[in-house]
Amino acid sequence: MTENRMRVKPYPLGAHLEEDGIRFAFVSAKEKCGIILYDKKTGKKMKKIPFTKEDKKGKIYFKYVTGIKPEEVSYLFYEDEEPVADPYAKAFVSAMSYGKERKETDLKASFVTYDFDWEGDENPKIPYKDCIAYCMHVRGFTKHPTSNVTHKGTFLGLTEKISYLKEIGITTVELQPAYEFLEIPGKRELQKEHRKLVGISGMDGEEKKLNYWGYKRGFYYTPKAGYAFGEDPQKEFKQMVKDFHKNGMEVIMQFYFPKDMTLAEIPEILRFWVLEYHVDGFHLMGERIPMDLILQDGMLCDSKIWYYQFNTDEIYERNEMPQYCNLAEYQDDYLYTMRKFLKGDSDMLGGVMYQMRHIPEKCGRIHYMSNYYGMTLRDMVSYDYKHNEENGEEGRDGNDYNCSWNCGEEGNTRKKKIAALRIRQLKNAICMLMLSQSTPLIFMGDEFGNSQQGNNNPYCQDNKITWLDWRDMEKNKEIFEFWKALVALRKKHSILHPASEFRIMDYASCGYPDLSYHGENAWRPRMEGHVRHIGMMYCGKYALDADRTEDDFFYVAMNMHWEHHRLALPNLPKGLEWQLICSTETVEEKIVEEELGEPEDGKLIPMIPPRTIMIYKSEVK
Repeated sequence: MTENRMRVKPYPLGAHLEEDGIRFAFVSAKEKCGIILYDKKTGKKMKKIPFTKEDKKGKIYFKYVTGIKPEEVSYLFYEDEEPVADPYAKAFVSAMSYGKERKETDLKASFVTYDFDWEGDENPKIPYKDCIAYCMHVRGFTKHPTSNVTHKGTFLGLTEKISYLKEIGITTVELQPAYEFLEIPGKRELQKEHRKLVGISGMDGEEKKLNYWGYKRGFYYTPKAGYAFGEDPQKEFKQMVKDFHKNGMEVIMQFYFPKDMTLAEIPEILRFWVLEYHVDGFHLMGERIPMDLILQDGMLCDSKIWYYQFNTDEIYERNEMPQYCNLAEYQDDYLYTMRKFLKGDSDMLGGVMYQMRHIPEKCGRIHYMSNYYGMTLRDMVSYDYKHNEENGEEGRDGNDYNCSWNCGEEGNTRKKKIAALRIRQLKNAICMLMLSQSTPLIFMGDEFGNSQQGNNNPYCQDNKITWLDWRDMEKNKEIFEFWKALVALRKKHSILHPASEFRIMDYASCGYPDLSYHGENAWRPRMEGHVRHIGMMYCGKYALDADRTEDDFFYVAMNMHWEHHRLALPNLPKGLEWQLICSTETVEEKIVEEELGEPEDGKLIPMIPPRTIMIYKSEVK
């Protein structure tokens, strides 16, 4: 084992295989530091290699060592005799299973010594208008015994569900933190976290509580070993991405960076995952994200970047259009507006009209009514209040206001009327998601009514609260089938998922604007604060279907009031008539005799039941 000073260079940081040796680079402010080599198989210490003053430039120590068989060793760095895990490690040796307390020094770094066969893998680069996104926790998605997969709670388990995800229309999966992190850190690591775990309100950082979500500083260069079925998380993650790409689907990774993160390192981390793991993009989270550096990075211009918001006027020149629209806004404004409208709040129509049509210029937008935080769609219509008792924080954690409504009884119910109303409200929420013109996203299980028993902050729950119970798919089959039908409708008709925001103008000189709004009288929406119903017409002349023909006209009647209301249907071009193709009211509540009101000036005026959305489509007479 020898050192070769002729081959020494400080970057990149960490440990890297180079021809016949390994080049180590470590950042430290200490004078006494170095490398500890271990036998990978037995874990026994083999050799301690100190850094010298000659090995230092700035705060970086670096050394090139030969005579090592990388497949047989692991390593830690040390400072003043204290072992230190390599934050730039590409792999770790660890026999500890998920949910066990670990120290950073348990994470001995190792080396990936093989080449993965990507078989010509390519990123699908799906346009935002064609995306339907699905946020998930890798472990929670398939960990439950009812998931019917072999590799439960792992990357491979996720791969086994690709056919299911395709069945429900998903094009893009968003993974909660899937890089390595300490889900139950040791005492020293808890002290580093400033006595509070990131994003958790009221939790004593000295309590060794499981961090199920993973929104904390991580080891950003390797997939999480606890999400791997075997001992090679690197290979399993790559296989997962490759299988998604073979099915024309995308993988987006969430990355949380704490505010004390070295900003220049963040683009480096993203580049690594694009090159090494072929991921399709990133949802960036944290207080200090160097967006200027990321947007100027030539490697990342083809990767989807999701962030709170973007100032495209500063990113692009006035008449410049991005060759590939990779940016997308990701924030909660849609969630709060649409939830309030759904439960019947007043003064919401203006915001609803905007949220359902808004697509930022030169940028995409991800819209959602549920996510990993807050209540699921099912809980949103089943609980007035959060129920976080099992978190052990005496109700201090999680949002106090969720814009939810229990429909008449808190939690589970046997009352048929309340159960039917909840189903109708879930269908209404699905309609709003699918008929809004930006990119829809749901949280895992919402397509079949998954519940977290009212827990709106299950950050520490690795159990039935956060694991999908796949029996709910059959139990809530009506919701599941409705979801698939609305996804299919959206995908089939281009007018329902345009590339840019509707102008509400007749710029094609066809006699109809692309989008128009209506009330009891056609073309005259009522916007008073107490009004909770509106009709929206999408003109198919502004979109072409796959066979290059004009799309159909659609009319969406939304009534979130607790009383019946009429909404006028505008006249269609000659030879066409309106046909009702979808209604969210349940069979038990259907009032057939009141479905249509009296004609007025030749126009049908449908009677829309309370808390109901009805969809009409143009048909040839």
